[in-house]
Amino acid sequence: MSTLAIHNGRVIDPALGRDGIADVVIVDGRVARVGPNEGDAVIEADRIDATGLVVTPGFVDLHVHLREPGFEYKETIASGTAAAARGGFTTVCAMPNTDPPLDRRAAVESVLRQAEEHAAVRVLPLGCITRDRAGKELAPAGELAQAGVVALSDDGDAVADARLMRHALEYAGAFGLPISQHCEDPALVHEGQMHEGWVATRLGLRGRPASAEETFVARDIALAELTGAHLHIAHVSTAGSVALIRAARERGAHVTAEVTPHHLTLTHEEVGFASPEPHAANGDGANGYRSIGYHSDAKVNPPLRSHSDVAACAEALRDGVIDAIATDHAPHAVSDKEIEFDLADAGISGLETALGLSMSLVHDGSIELTALIERLTAGPVRAWSLDSRPGLEGLGTLAPGAVGDVAILDPDATWTVTPEDFASMGRNTPIAGRELRGRVLATVYGGRVVHALEGVAL
Repeated sequence: MSTLAIHNGRVIDPALGRDGIADVVIVDGRVARVGPNEGDAVIEADRIDATGLVVTPGFVDLHVHLREPGFEYKETIASGTAAAARGGFTTVCAMPNTDPPLDRRAAVESVLRQAEEHAAVRVLPLGCITRDRAGKELAPAGELAQAGVVALSDDGDAVADARLMRHALEYAGAFGLPISQHCEDPALVHEGQMHEGWVATRLGLRGRPASAEETFVARDIALAELTGAHLHIAHVSTAGSVALIRAARERGAHVTAEVTPHHLTLTHEEVGFASPEPHAANGDGANGYRSIGYHSDAKVNPPLRSHSDVAACAEALRDGVIDAIATDHAPHAVSDKEIEFDLADAGISGLETALGLSMSLVHDGSIELTALIERLTAGPVRAWSLDSRPGLEGLGTLAPGAVGDVAILDPDATWTVTPEDFASMGRNTPIAGRELRGRVLATVYGGRVVHALEGVAL
């Protein structure tokens, strides 16, 4: 019998409404008990002193690109899940845009086998909506459900054909699977490189307008209401999308949504290396900003948006209109990013910086810490009913009998983002060199410590 006792931390478990000093005792991979001085009664146990720290359920990420199979030069299941552990994530949902794509049972089962052998944390795969993610013919949802997928998505590409999307929702609904849609109209984003706004104009780059996202959000909400199926809006980025989702939920539509840490905290000005200081010589630049380059590490789809979009997304997260923070972790090799901006791949490596970026909303008063933790734990679990799956009972909570997944964090710890030290093979982040406040110090998966910073008392 293996036992782990985590002592004297501030236990925040939003699913149970718990917020107070307590011990967490995990026996044989499951939570045994939580309460004051519970660890003192355990004679033989591994111990972690969490005095002055916050103890939460392990984080759950609904949107991660592990790149394996087919793109192992960008990331592997081993390196991606090691990065997840560093970020406090004990469950990651792996997107199906691999090579081959996860559009058949054998491909899904192969990923699950690789995860069983090499993953540091739990991997739950998604299957494709359409065969080869080509948007022409539906993939076999029933077969994929039997293989163990938790949702369907053609992420990276929207299902553009409205009739096919309707049938996809109906088909997935028959097997209880949500459809996670990348909402961008390909006709409107054609060759667009970043948010359509003053920075794109200044840099001479084609824009991806907010309306490209909003038209598909509106269309797919209408289809979800028509079919009664579960639509999940991936990586929401605009104020208009937030308004549409809010209205749909008020009408009772089965619509859930996620937002990334970068869409909650960064704007399109990152692409231009924008500085709030006016140009020393003549003060040129829109809004008094000075554009000094093309920052391909800030290139992401959907693109980083305006300040008003960021504020709307943060408000929706606070209000629960958006259910979950999901990283859309998209690692790339240096050769994918350090090239001409219009040729560079889109994506940000986000697992290891997710908490630090998101905590800025707590520190500026935009959201309470308990609400933020809810959107990283119980929120994503509830959105996709992940705890209804065999073996995942109690996922996202520290209730007795729940899976023994824990994140231990210091919300006030300051640290500098150093991509060279990432566990992920993807070093592509627009916040390299910046100081963040809030860090995961240790992560426990199934009762085992899978990440601990030096200096954590184990």
